Formats: sequence, structure tokens, C-alpha cells
Amino acid sequence: MTTLDDWDEATRQKAVNDNMITPIMLIRAVVDAMIAQEFGRIVNIASRSVRAPLAHLGLSNGARACLTGFVAGTARQVARHNVTINNLLPGAFATARQEDGLRKLSAKAGEDCASFARARAAEIPAGRFGKPEEFGRACAFLCSAHAGYIVRQNLLIDGGAVNLTM
Repeated sequence: MTTLDDWDEATRQKAVNDNMITPIMLIRAVVDAMIAQEFGRIVNIASRSVRAPLAHLGLSNGARACLTGFVAGTARQVARHNVTINNLLPGAFATARQEDGLRKLSAKAGEDCASFARARAAEIPAGRFGKPEEFGRACAFLCSAHAGYIVRQNLLIDGGAVNLTM
């Protein structure tokens, strides 16, 4: 179990910089040009932990939630210029990072990795991990001209894993 004592000042600052400050600075770097050309799309890649915090991602949960709060205010200010800012909140996708995490968790549990991965995927209502191309297509849609009326949304893309009404 991770406790507050496990995170020193440098670790706390890195989490805030990586998950909140850096994306805000990137938005700041491009948004004026987007306003000037009267078109722009910004999609932050956050995490499902914004909606359903994960205990082992304590610092990341908080910083990413702060980013979505920033986006909520800023996106409303720039929307009249046909500039949208939204967030994708991915769950488990079949990526190298996911596979690495599953290998580590299965080893820690003393289980076969393939069986461990199948069991984890079975816990998702969709019955599988997401495909990277599904994520890419969702992001591409939010970046398209067709998504001009979608402003400051947090799109949870997790196969139904997070049990929420709203």
C-alpha cells in the first residue's frame, strides 16, 4: 500500500509537472495560433483514474484531475473561436506498457502471465482490453471538424470498466 510518506517532494513535484503543468504549457504554446486561424483541437490523454482514482496512482490521480479542471474553464473561453479542448480517459488497452504491467503484476502474484491477463480482461464488461486503433479513432474524431460542438468533455474509453452513472 502506498502512503503519503512514500512520496518525497521531488516525486510530488514531478507528478504535478508531468501530468498537469506540462500539458497546460503545451496548450498555452498553441492556443493563440489556433484562435487566430479560427480552428483548433486539443485532446489531452489523461486516465480513467480522473473518474475513478487508483490507490497506487495517488499523485497522478490528483494532478490529472487538476488538469481536467483547468481544461473545463479554458475550453469554454476558446470554444467561440472554433477551438476545442477535451480529455480522453483511457482504461486498459493492449499496448506494450499494459503488457509490461501485467508481466510485473503476474510475477508478483506468482501466476502465469497469459492466464493473469485473460482474467484481468474478463473483469472488463467488454471482455477484453481496448485496441490501440480504437483509441486512435476516438482521438481522431475529437480532433476532426465534426467535433466542433464537443467542448471540455472527459471521454472515458475503458470498455465499461469504471462503474459510473455520470
